[in-house]
Amino acid sequence: MLAFDPGDINSVLAGVENGRLTPSQALEALRDVSCGGAGRSGKAVCPPGLPPADERGCQAAHEGTWPLHQAMAELDSLVGLEKVKSLVREIVAYVRIQRIRAQRLLASDPLVLHMIFSGNPGTGKTTCARILGKIFKEMGVLEKGHLVEVERADLVGEYIGHTAQKTREQIKRAMGGILFIDEAYSLARGGEKDFGKEAIDTLVKAMEDYKDRLILILAGYREEMASFIRSNPGLRSRFPVHIEFPDYTIEELIKIAQLMLKRREYKLDPEALFELRGILVSKIAKNEDNTGNARLVRNIIERAVRRQALRLADKPDLSREELMLIRREDISEGP
Repeated sequence: MLAFDPGDINSVLAGVENGRLTPSQALEALRDVSCGGAGRSGKAVCPPGLPPADERGCQAAHEGTWPLHQAMAELDSLVGLEKVKSLVREIVAYVRIQRIRAQRLLASDPLVLHMIFSGNPGTGKTTCARILGKIFKEMGVLEKGHLVEVERADLVGEYIGHTAQKTREQIKRAMGGILFIDEAYSLARGGEKDFGKEAIDTLVKAMEDYKDRLILILAGYREEMASFIRSNPGLRSRFPVHIEFPDYTIEELIKIAQLMLKRREYKLDPEALFELRGILVSKIAKNEDNTGNARLVRNIIERAVRRQALRLADKPDLSREELMLIRREDISEGP
């Protein structure tokens, strides 16, 4: 009778620790595990749709199953954010290699993946966090991979003890996934006597207690987040991943607008496109708050769709083309 299950990584590692397995025997057993091994059968079983495993074991070759590919494709489909995408790929590669190192009985770093997202609203922070949840679920880092998005009001209570209770409730909701705290710097605005500090303390404890079951992402404006981290030196070491989300360029904003319209089966005529570009150039030149973000474009598109509806409402026998086309007067900021 075997003293370990060759299809279970923890069982194999325990066998090494108690002297029942030599390192070479453990490596042989782990070859089964690396390809989704079938336990005592001794036959490696690969994920559906992938080629059979060879005799070396092929964790690295087979890691990218279709769901993971789909999550990464969703990330790549986002407009712009090239540095963000590159950093996410680094994180994915890091997680993959650390797991393979552990399976090969090499020293591996603990997977601490708590993150700081900094940037203006509407620059893709929440969307990216949601995709990360999917990626980490498919990689086995998170059990569920869902995103729980909260802000100060969801965490901070009105009396002593209330804040810890509210914060623990949100942590419980996010267990197995990502807890995303928008405008996280607001937790530290009230000073030492503010209940926000209690929320921070509760979150820090949860990061230690549930480090294998929860990822915490703090998000907010770039300058405010930098100040927040400086105000609490203990936070910086607990958040090894810092991702900055830049404002979108004019060309990226136009591409976002076109994608929004395409999903809803609308399109811009050339004059409407020219008008949209002029509006964006004007707003960015005036340095208005948060002009380089997708929310501005969404608002413009929503208004254009409503104005197109008003323009067409009384016309009989509308063609498919007329129903799809957004014209210059629909985009214009004039009355």
